[in-house]
Amino acid sequence: MNINTKLLGPLLLGFAIILLFVLTFVKIDNDKKSEVLCEKFSANKLDMKDCPAHQSNFSWMIIIAYGIGFLILLVGVYIIFVSNGSADTKKDFKPIDISKLNDEERNFYDIIRNKGGSSYQIDLIKETGFSKVKTTRILDKMELRGILERKRRGMTNIIVLK
Repeated sequence: MNINTKLLGPLLLGFAIILLFVLTFVKIDNDKKSEVLCEKFSANKLDMKDCPAHQSNFSWMIIIAYGIGFLILLVGVYIIFVSNGSADTKKDFKPIDISKLNDEERNFYDIIRNKGGSSYQIDLIKETGFSKVKTTRILDKMELRGILERKRRGMTNIIVLK
């Protein structure tokens, strides 16, 4: 079973917000009814120990429901902001014969693959320590062999494995 975390996080977050919103109205309504009931008991000079509002387990159920709502909210926030969705983003790249790559090309391939299949060209230059010209020539060769493709992004390129 493949779970899409890009969709699951917002769904859980939305569900939790709606649940907490509804619980708030239920709690407010129950408090109003309990107040009226207690006033009636007080006005009739009856013992407050006998008041049904004081004998109800409803407040504990609301507390548990709020706890569940906040737990769902936290899980949704975690999935959206903390989890990188590694189970979803695992990508199958075009199979290539790594033995046909020289050391520099293999280094570039490994760096890009370890970054999830894409990297900015400037980051490759920084990580390898190669000049811009040498990096461009290596990427040209790899692009001609169909291993990767370059996409223009502003003043730099993003390198994407095929």
